Amino acid sequence: MKKLVFTFLILLFLLNISCKSQEPQPDQIAWDTWGVPHISAKNTDDLFYAQGWAQMHNHTNTILELYGNSRGKAAEYWGKDNVPNDMLINALGFDELAEVWSKTQDQEQKDIFKSFVDGLNAYATAHPEAIEDKNKVVLPITSKDMIMHSMYVIFTRFIAGGDLGRVQQWPDLGSNAYAIGPKKSASGNAMLVQNPHLPWWKEFLFFESQLNLGDKHMYGATLVGLPGISIGFNDNLGWSHTNNTIDNADIYELELKDGGYLLDGERKDFETSSKTIKIKVNDSTWADQEITLLKTVHGPVVKKTEDKVLALRMVGLDKPNVFLQWWYMIQSNNFEEFEEALKMAQIPYFNVMYADKKGNIFYLFNGLVPKRSSGDWNYWDRIIPGGKSADVWTDVHPYSDLPKIKNPELGWLQNANDPPWTSTIPITLHPEDYPAYMSPIRMSFRPQRSTRMLLEDDSITYDELVQYKLSTHLEFADRILDDLFKAIDASSSEKAKAAKVVLENWDRKADADSKGMLLFYNWSKKFNVWDKTNYSEPWSIDKPNTTPDGLANPEKAVQLLEAAVTKLETKYGKLDVPWGDYYRINYNGKNLPANGIDGSLGIFRVAWAGDADKDHMYVGGGDSWVGVIEFGDKVHAKVLLSYGNSTQKDSPHNGDQLELFSKKELRDAWFTQEEIEANTAKIEKLSDIKQ
Repeated sequence: MKKLVFTFLILLFLLNISCKSQEPQPDQIAWDTWGVPHISAKNTDDLFYAQGWAQMHNHTNTILELYGNSRGKAAEYWGKDNVPNDMLINALGFDELAEVWSKTQDQEQKDIFKSFVDGLNAYATAHPEAIEDKNKVVLPITSKDMIMHSMYVIFTRFIAGGDLGRVQQWPDLGSNAYAIGPKKSASGNAMLVQNPHLPWWKEFLFFESQLNLGDKHMYGATLVGLPGISIGFNDNLGWSHTNNTIDNADIYELELKDGGYLLDGERKDFETSSKTIKIKVNDSTWADQEITLLKTVHGPVVKKTEDKVLALRMVGLDKPNVFLQWWYMIQSNNFEEFEEALKMAQIPYFNVMYADKKGNIFYLFNGLVPKRSSGDWNYWDRIIPGGKSADVWTDVHPYSDLPKIKNPELGWLQNANDPPWTSTIPITLHPEDYPAYMSPIRMSFRPQRSTRMLLEDDSITYDELVQYKLSTHLEFADRILDDLFKAIDASSSEKAKAAKVVLENWDRKADADSKGMLLFYNWSKKFNVWDKTNYSEPWSIDKPNTTPDGLANPEKAVQLLEAAVTKLETKYGKLDVPWGDYYRINYNGKNLPANGIDGSLGIFRVAWAGDADKDHMYVGGGDSWVGVIEFGDKVHAKVLLSYGNSTQKDSPHNGDQLELFSKKELRDAWFTQEEIEANTAKIEKLSDIKQ
């Protein structure tokens, strides 16, 4: 009996040791071999201090440049090219609003900001050699800088990005997201795909980290310079964001009269103030430029001519706790807690796609949608004639009004920046049940490809889901090539017939070795996929994922193909050029064959072009953070941060994941303590970095 008791105690001891080994070690940063910090702390203050330190370690100069820019003093620091941006920040009143937010923010968010900023400054003090001379002027960073940078990103890049004309250079700004329920999953576990598409530069770059606080293990990404995790997962659940088709900012065109503006036929005075911007001329000289700031009942004036002004109205100016909401989301243990965080309604933009360990999946058309007196999407999706006070909205729809779906009968949910109505096919959210201005009614080729992959697979394995995420198959090619081939057969064009041979042998993908993609791409750009008049059957909500279809002008389509053939023959002497010979990755000295293209052609793996020369086109954005997560007894996750987790020039992690991107591969997310310990390159103790 004594021997049995002794054996039991030994086993209990070993079990206890084994369980403890799975818990992250407190008060340290374990840096893995991909430059990802796995931060473990006993309290929130230390956790965010360490995250600030870690971000500054990986992005010192990027963060300083971002904060100097968002501070509205970039012209003072770096010269006249930055004047327009400084003027915009001043016109929008971010400096004054930041003072308001610093007083009205919840104390918990204030504490998070302070700890994060303390970590940023501590790293800068400890490692001055990491800082370029031109950026030292930005130090020290304050919590107000954090607020102003969050405003700059959220308001000028997302909420009002289209209205301010700041997204025009992005051919396919957006994201993909999947939530797969037990009914559709081969394992019976819920699965999630996280896949934002953003430019590969500046304030759009992501930072990957793991945050461990007690028994909470939290993993994911946030934009560089911002604290916490904005797209992530934990042991029990996860979510992703996609840009939604939401109109929560408006530009109003106002007529001027006698130094004021007209509203309902009556003249009103502007609220007028002025500021002085300093402009660096050289290392010892600055010039002053005074700017006049005008404000209307609609909002601040962002452009003025002799007879008109444009004024901007945005939601969210009274929502100072965005990051606190994300913090509550990543700490949630179940759907009920997660939904309570969503009901805070601090995040003014972005769809939410969710999955959890209990098998729940959920989609929310999240954001602050103005309550408008009348009008449909087309009425508000334009520059609004500003003469009517009835068009000046003041309130937003509550959480209960927003389109949402939990656990659909189909067992899956998707969003590829399409309106909420096509998150399932057949449609279960109907536009007629919501205000006509809530969201447009359309479905482009990328979400059609997204739904098709799910519809054609009744039992999706984890590996299949990874392959779907990485798919470069073009939905537009499947839709239009049969019609193009018929048009070629009916023509007498020898060039078009030669092209048909290449296109018939093409795999209809944009992989690096795909022969025919370059030819099809050149034809498609001439054809103009977005032009509704090019199709004999227009898009219809009754057939949302199989229209548009057919060629309205077959003869013209053949002529455009002939032009594409001439272009390729002249340049290459052949038509079957591998896509990766032309489309390249050129980043931090790495030059690799690329795959993917912008989503207009119905590709799920988005990698849009950002630059080109006479011989090549280069990826400039698209797939940024990728996470594919399965919520079983143990979380299984593969991830990729396309451009790597650092922008420091001498960092080995500046671009170190691009080879995986080029090969269409993901890497394991090291989530458990056992995985972290097996892949740790360096450990920093919090006691050392806080000295």
